[in-house]
Amino acid sequence: MRSIAIVNQKGGSGKTTTAVNLAAALGEKGRRVLVIDLDPQASATGWYGVKDAGRGLLEVFTDGRDLASLVQKTEAPGVSIVPSSSWLVGIEKALAGEVGVETLLRKRTRDLDAGKWDYMLIDCPPTLGTLTVNALTAVQEVLVPVEAHVLALNGLRDLLETVSAVKERLHPPLRMAGILACRVDARTRHALEVVEQLRERFLHLVYRTIIRENVRLAECPSFGVPITQYDMNSHGAEDYRSLAGDVLRQEVERKEKERRSQHGTPKA
Repeated sequence: MRSIAIVNQKGGSGKTTTAVNLAAALGEKGRRVLVIDLDPQASATGWYGVKDAGRGLLEVFTDGRDLASLVQKTEAPGVSIVPSSSWLVGIEKALAGEVGVETLLRKRTRDLDAGKWDYMLIDCPPTLGTLTVNALTAVQEVLVPVEAHVLALNGLRDLLETVSAVKERLHPPLRMAGILACRVDARTRHALEVVEQLRERFLHLVYRTIIRENVRLAECPSFGVPITQYDMNSHGAEDYRSLAGDVLRQEVERKEKERRSQHGTPKA
């Protein structure tokens, strides 16, 4: 099971939009996806039209509750979710003084039957607190959605430093899956210049796909379905299907790289 935390400490970056719609696009392609909504605002939970988990997810952290007991199916093909709720707002206080709080989620996710899913996507809150650090120690990779605005680039540097610190101190296997330019208004020069700056600064870490600003993406949460079901022919659906293709392509490229590493590159 490939595990990815979708992280950005800045609100409005497209984090939940990406978690919900990338999961749905992967599900369309026959992948089984588990979304863990780790945001107390429970936006991904509501977007899928799923009832919140009450104290459930809080009890995973405080009482060792089985994470699998909270999994619910969604109407999106192939997608299940561990729903969130506002009870998570009190997580910092509830865990004050506990030892090893940064790795509690990792312990719980290891108890999941990994054979049930191809992907685990964690939608993180817009902070770099206990919940986000738990997500970073529980996954293999990090996907960072970034709004196509010059001010968003400053926060990106801080976020990448946090990811690097978690990797160094708590979870050495952690790596970047990629940086995703979101809310790109292709009609404005500013947005396109920001995307270009991203590609210049971070090179191969930036996904080829960009998520264009799209009113249908803004509408579909109210209907409790991802964009692939709300308007399957929209730019939003097209972009997230493209992103799913990028994500799947990464696996093929990594397997090929590992194969070459194991057998050696043939001499010319």
